[in-house]
Amino acid sequence: MERLSRSPDLNPIEHVWDALGRRIAALNPPPQTLAMLATALQEQWFSLPTELIDRVINSITHR
Repeated sequence: MERLSRSPDLNPIEHVWDALGRRIAALNPPPQTLAMLATALQEQWFSLPTELIDRVINSITHR
């Protein structure tokens, strides 16, 4: 299978961005302004489970 240069397989950080995006999308109510979005992104970033980050880091050696 041919891999694209922007494939999540080659860019593990994409898995983290996906998790962050899902958390933002699940907020109720959603952020209404850019300032609220920036705050929500920071809050969600710092609350990402360390296990997720560890899995992404460890997956690099298996690529």
